[in-house]
Amino acid sequence: MDRISKINYYLDIAETVASRSTCLRKKYGAIIVKNDVIIATGYCGAPRGRKNCCDMGSCIREDMNIPRGERYELCRSVHAEANAIIAASREQMLGAIMYEACVSPADNSIISPIDSCQMCKKLIINAGLLRIIYRDSKIGYHSQNISDWITRDDSLGTVGY
Repeated sequence: MDRISKINYYLDIAETVASRSTCLRKKYGAIIVKNDVIIATGYCGAPRGRKNCCDMGSCIREDMNIPRGERYELCRSVHAEANAIIAASREQMLGAIMYEACVSPADNSIISPIDSCQMCKKLIINAGLLRIIYRDSKIGYHSQNISDWITRDDSLGTVGY
């Protein structure tokens, strides 16, 4: 019997969560798992009660041709990582693993490679997560130890101290 790996099982769930994303650019989904228990999920979407880009039919960052990683203050969405972190207590997240997948809004194909933005990296560090695993393909993935983000502090403009 061929059995899916535990990592790809969780990445499949993250990919399903991504299908709820309301972003017109990329659909991200994230789940937080600790001791083989899913403690939170999150996808990209406007704050509760506000209109989503998919409902409005436009994205201001797309309309202005703003590249990835720039001018996030204009974005209507709360990122998948942030929404997952908001949904869990810090005690639950300490030492947990986040799984993340991204799919195209056009055809739901997997988008790779992906990485968390600088704002989400700061949230992930403070949440106490141990590691993040990103989907690269249906069975491929790459992972990042969160401790590396602390020692390789790119907010200083240099690598390391």
